[in-house]
Amino acid sequence: MGVLALLWGSAFLWIKLALRGFTPIEVAVLRSVLGAAVLFVLARIAGQRMPRGRVVWGRLAVAAFFCNAVPFALFSIGEQTVDSGIAGVLNATTPLWSLLIGLVLGTERGTHPARLGGLLLGFAGVLLIFAPWERSGLFGWGALALVAAAASYAIAFAYMARKLAGTGAPLGTSAAQLGAASGLAALALPVDGGRPGFDGLAVLAVVLLGVFGTGFTFYLNYRLIEDEGPTGAAVVGYLLPVVSVALGAVVLGEGVTVRVVAGMVVVLAGVGLTRVKPRRVRVAA
Repeated sequence: MGVLALLWGSAFLWIKLALRGFTPIEVAVLRSVLGAAVLFVLARIAGQRMPRGRVVWGRLAVAAFFCNAVPFALFSIGEQTVDSGIAGVLNATTPLWSLLIGLVLGTERGTHPARLGGLLLGFAGVLLIFAPWERSGLFGWGALALVAAAASYAIAFAYMARKLAGTGAPLGTSAAQLGAASGLAALALPVDGGRPGFDGLAVLAVVLLGVFGTGFTFYLNYRLIEDEGPTGAAVVGYLLPVVSVALGAVVLGEGVTVRVVAGMVVVLAGVGLTRVKPRRVRVAA
């Protein structure tokens, strides 16, 4: 769990460094390609085959669009103007968007008041981080791109739970999904902006992002769900923003204000409340 939190949380640092030598779309394509390569090798070692059939690949394309191509690009776009630590904190809002989408679609029924309170509290934390009432606030297109990336993850998870859950061969399916994401993200390369000058550190960062921050995190998350169950694996979500903020401050010298820390605590508290499940009341016969 600690290794997964470190690798996943450091992804926002690698994105920030990769942008010194690559455009946002290039970062999205390269991390998808490298991540797919890692998962393909792991799938071969585990003896898992790639999925077959037009229907499955069609569903994988939709999942790859919302779970990989879109958020990977949006996180890179957002980090052009927003600190990597903030990006990690806003990534933690994904469960809030999942609950909100469930309420809108009607898939979340009989929601406990604590969960609704957590939803409001979580978004209040986001508002506190943005601080649109201050001139020095973070509200802008970059921050909105990061929030949209978290919402895209929520859409993807809801879709994948319905259409891809239980299809078997998770490593092979994940490799295929990232492969599809590579192709989808590459379609946007012609409209991408001009590339920054060559930067050796950016090359190293995008390799670390693709291999460890994307490929191995998929594998470790899968292993953690197997060993600890989905509830235990969800604990990692609370560690990611802490790791991203700490690395941003130590490595990049990003400022950590009291408002941002308070916003992060409020967001995580809200996410924690959204995970509360109502107790079943037993009625005596």
